[in-house]
Amino acid sequence: MARTWPVVVGVALGVSLVLPAAPAAAHNSLTGSDPRNGARVAQAPARIELRFLAKPDPGTTKITVTGPDNVVALGGAPTFSGSRVSVPFKPGRAGLYVVGYRLASSDGHPVSGEVRFTLTTGTPAEPPPSTGPTTPPPSPSPSGSAGPTSAVPAPTGGGTTVAAVPAAGRSEGSAGRGWLWALGGVVAVAALAAGLLLRRRSARR
Repeated sequence: MARTWPVVVGVALGVSLVLPAAPAAAHNSLTGSDPRNGARVAQAPARIELRFLAKPDPGTTKITVTGPDNVVALGGAPTFSGSRVSVPFKPGRAGLYVVGYRLASSDGHPVSGEVRFTLTTGTPAEPPPSTGPTTPPPSPSPSGSAGPTSAVPAPTGGGTTVAAVPAAGRSEGSAGRGWLWALGGVVAVAALAAGLLLRRRSARR
């Protein structure tokens, strides 16, 4: 009987060690990722991989990937291979990216967490759309004058252009010649009258 005590104690000790470990093993957890949590990467990976302690259930596992300004960076549906889950990565601009996961353990207890990494180089910005050809500014005039120029209308007729004489000039010239003619007439009449008077006096003598 005394020899059986070591066997009984050993079995009891083994059972006590195994029983507490069973519920703990039922809870799933993240064991690693690529990129790893807190990493800084210069080249964006094609896929993001999460590694778990136990095989996750595809029906209850949800993966999200967001980039700067909460822009979705998940490029497609996740794929499952044993205890690994990989998702296509759709990178945007440089900055912090957050990979969120939520899955259920075998005992039904939900497990959730995040993996954060920084992308140091982003995709190049797209060029702005073209707004059409631009109109060139008007070229300066050859003369270099900044003020406006007034156009002189060309004569419509085909004949020679004759300079117009002001009407006031013609009337003044005609009036001057008329006075000269009147004065000459008066002088002639006076001379004729003086000659007739001289002849009459000579005849009386």
